[in-house]
Amino acid sequence: MVNIITNQIGYQCKEKKVAVFRNVTGTSFSVVNANTGKEVYNSIVSSPIDNVASNEVIVLGDFSSVTTPGTYQIKMEGAGVSYPFRIDVDVYKPVLRDLFRMYYLQRCGCEVTKELGGIYAHPACHTSLATIYGTDKKIDVIGGWHDAGDYGRYIVAAAVTIADLLYAYEANCSIFEKNFDIPESNQTTPDLLCEVRYELEWMLKMQDPETGGVYHKVTCAGFPGFVMPEEETEPLIVSPISVTATASFAACIALAIPFYYNYDEEFCKKCYQAATRAWDALQDLHMPGGFKNPADIVTGEYADATDTDEIYWAAAEMYKLTGKQMYHDAFKKLVTEKVWLGYGWEDVGSFGNRAYLTTSFPTDHEVMNKITESTKEYGKQLFEASKKDGYGVSLGNSYIWGSNMVVANNALVLLDCYHLTKDKSYRFAAKEHLDYLFGKNPMATCYVTGHGITSPMHPHHRPSVAKNKPMPGMLVGGPDAGLHDPQAVATLTGMPPAKCYVDHFDSYSTNEITIYWNAPLITLLAEFM
Repeated sequence: MVNIITNQIGYQCKEKKVAVFRNVTGTSFSVVNANTGKEVYNSIVSSPIDNVASNEVIVLGDFSSVTTPGTYQIKMEGAGVSYPFRIDVDVYKPVLRDLFRMYYLQRCGCEVTKELGGIYAHPACHTSLATIYGTDKKIDVIGGWHDAGDYGRYIVAAAVTIADLLYAYEANCSIFEKNFDIPESNQTTPDLLCEVRYELEWMLKMQDPETGGVYHKVTCAGFPGFVMPEEETEPLIVSPISVTATASFAACIALAIPFYYNYDEEFCKKCYQAATRAWDALQDLHMPGGFKNPADIVTGEYADATDTDEIYWAAAEMYKLTGKQMYHDAFKKLVTEKVWLGYGWEDVGSFGNRAYLTTSFPTDHEVMNKITESTKEYGKQLFEASKKDGYGVSLGNSYIWGSNMVVANNALVLLDCYHLTKDKSYRFAAKEHLDYLFGKNPMATCYVTGHGITSPMHPHHRPSVAKNKPMPGMLVGGPDAGLHDPQAVATLTGMPPAKCYVDHFDSYSTNEITIYWNAPLITLLAEFM
C-alpha cells in the first residue's frame, strides 16, 4: 500500500500542490526528479489530521514551490516514495482527450469505426423502431449515447451531461478546437459542438409530436449480459412521458441553441420550436412528480422525488434565451418558494441559477441577491467540509452511489463561489477535488480508466468487459458506503466510507461509469487548463 499519495496525472506548473502522507512517523519530505533521483525540494509536513472518513491519521506536505516541468516523486524516510507524476503546463491534455472521446465510443445507432474506435469498434446498434410502452405504436429513436455501463438512453441524464459539456466549452473553448478524432473532426463546427449535437438530435426524437411531452427513456425491458452493443437485440421500449424529462429537455435545448447560432440556423429554429413546445406541455402534464418504471421494465429508473427543480431550470433557461416575461414570472415565483441548488441529474437547481445569473435580459434585484447569497452559503458549507477532510474533499462521511460525481459537482459549486467572491481559496478547494479524482484519495487510485499509475481495470461497462480491457477515459462511480451491490457487500463490509470501493465489473454501485460523471469532470478541467 502506497503511503505517499498525490494526483497521479500531475500538476500544472503554477498550481498549488499538496501531497498526503499516511502511516508515517517522519516530519520532513523531499521531492526528487523521477528520472535522475536528484532532490529538487524539501520541506516539513503539517500537524496530524484525524481523517474519520478513511479511518486514517494523515499529514500533508505542500510542494507548490516545484514549478519546473518534469516527472517527479515524493520521498520520506521510512515511508517509501509516491507514484511518479508530471508537472507541466499541458499535463491534462491527454486525459481531457480520452474523457471527451468516451462520448464518441458510447455512440448508439451508428457505426463506431475501427479507425476511430479501435477494439471498441462496432456496427450500428439499436437501429430498430422502438415501441411506445402500453401501445402498438413504433417510433424512430435511433442515435444518442449509451448512458452508462448498460445500453439504455435516458433524457434526464442526457440533459445535465449536455449542460456540463456546453459550460466547459463556454469556459474554455480553445481546448476543444483541436482534432479529437471523431467523424466530424476538421469541419467548421468545433468537435465538442458536433458531439453534443449527436445527442441533441436523439433527444429531439424523444419528444411526442402531438403533446410536446418528452419520453423518459428508451431501453429494453431488462439489462443484457456483458456483450457488445450490437448484440443487444431485444425489443426497444420507449417509457412514458415524465415531467422531469420534459422540463430537463426544455432547459437543455434552450441552453444549447445559442452555441449553434453561427453554424446552423435551421437547427436552432428546430430546437427553439421543440423547447417551446416542451415548456407548453409542462402546463398540461398532470402526473406525479418524478418517474417510476412500469412493472415489467427493470432498467435504470432515474426516479426523482420532485420535479420542481427541473421546471425551475427550464424557466430560467427559457428566459435567458428569449427574455419573455412569462418565463421570468414563472422563475421568480419558484425562487420565492425556494432557491434550488445542485448540479446532479436529480438536483438541477444550480443550472437554473447559473442561467439567471448570466442572462443579458433584465433581472429582478431581489431574486439575484437571493440566488447569489444561497449559492455562496452552499459553497461555504462545502468549503468548510473540505477543510476538515485531509484529502480536501467536501463529502464528510457521505460517500454515496456515484460519490465521484458529487466530488466533481461540488467542485463546480466551489468555482461558482470563486467567481462570485473572487476568493482564491474557493478555487484551490475546487482543485483539491480534481486532485482527489486523479489519485489523491484514500484508495490511491486515479478514478479515470487508462490514466495514472493505478486506475480501474475492471469497470462495470459492457464493452470493457466484452473486450477484457477498460475503455480509456471513463470516470467510475467511486466509494459507496451503502454497499449497493452483492460484490460490494462481499468485499467491503466493515470498511470506512472513503474506502468502500472495489475494482470489479460486478460492482455496479462503485465501479460503473456514466456520461454524466465524465461531463462535470470535463467542465472542471476546462476551468483549470
